[in-house]
Amino acid sequence: MGRLVITHSTYLEGLIPWLRALADDEEIQTITPAVIARVRGRSQGLRLRLSTPMLGGYKLVARRGATVQEVFVVTDLEAEELQCRIDACQRAGSMKGR
Repeated sequence: MGRLVITHSTYLEGLIPWLRALADDEEIQTITPAVIARVRGRSQGLRLRLSTPMLGGYKLVARRGATVQEVFVVTDLEAEELQCRIDACQRAGSMKGR
């Protein structure tokens, strides 16, 4: 079971429950939400996608509307497997909202 680092006072709405679900995975060591920024364009609802590999894991990008938040994940999983687990957390989160 991984650890979710809660250090910011602001997170994208709905992001923390998804990250908690992802942190429950045995293959995830640490999840750290980071910088929030405004971007051009808009995203319908909340989306979480794999962005960039980094030493020891990956950077994810969470988008909601015109706001983006970086999320760093420490894991030994391959990119494809991590994306599958992210997708599963998103599906579970969207099912709860119905």
